[in-house]
Amino acid sequence: MSFATDYLAQLEAFAASARLPRVRALHLPPERPVRDNRGEFCALELEDGSLGLSYVLLDDTLARLTRELDRLGLDGADPLAVARRYAVDRGHWKTVGFAAANALTRCLFDRAAFRPDDSTDSIGQLNPGPGDHVGMIGLFTPLVPRILATGARLTVLELKADLAGYREGYRVTLDPGELAQCTKVMSTSTLLLNDTLDRIVACCPGARAFAMIGPSAGCLPDGLFARGVTLVGGTWVRDREAFTAALEAGEPLGEHASKFALTAERYPGWRALVDRAALAGLHGPSDVGC
Repeated sequence: MSFATDYLAQLEAFAASARLPRVRALHLPPERPVRDNRGEFCALELEDGSLGLSYVLLDDTLARLTRELDRLGLDGADPLAVARRYAVDRGHWKTVGFAAANALTRCLFDRAAFRPDDSTDSIGQLNPGPGDHVGMIGLFTPLVPRILATGARLTVLELKADLAGYREGYRVTLDPGELAQCTKVMSTSTLLLNDTLDRIVACCPGARAFAMIGPSAGCLPDGLFARGVTLVGGTWVRDREAFTAALEAGEPLGEHASKFALTAERYPGWRALVDRAALAGLHGPSDVGC
């Protein structure tokens, strides 16, 4: 069983216990963002206002979504049917499916009155020190000085060959095997889109902590915790209208959302959330209020 099939099975159980809102829209960033590091994510919106984010800069995903948006047939679609494409498709449909799955997760969280803890720690509460060897999956350039300042050793795993080599104070490699000696690891949630999660986690047998962070890490975390991820850090949208407007304009999103952190110790589990949501549905319409 892959993470995707586990995730979809959990959402199927949610759908079996409640009426789900339909898809309202898919919000896309500009194909050519005004500034670097903007326009990296799409947002799929459900009719109750739930939003699910997904990374769009793998291969030609954003270009295809922009070109084919009106032909995708998403308006009014069954979100679970769209989410199923995350487990069976590739490319732009896999991205849309993941966004739909994440929108259903937000809906479930809201119906179950579950709010993850806020987080202000950009490195996933790893708390590195001089005795640590930190593995970074995907080069988070702004975070490098902070990690190096702790005295920790840093190895970065990248896909881009032009980034490989020694840098001032750290090394960038293309070989996941070099993560084997890392004591703490932080990763982008892109692993959930390129189907490398299990392979990368297996390359980190010495990691005492494995943090997965990023706006599209808004998924049910049960399958991640079961595979050795110790913290999931995502984005909690506070103002849906302002957030989607900023996303489509390629503007900063931070004013309209906050970061959250989930650990296994602070998470009740998907079954408990589905039970809570079902109980809440007995006291009012199950398709409103998310």
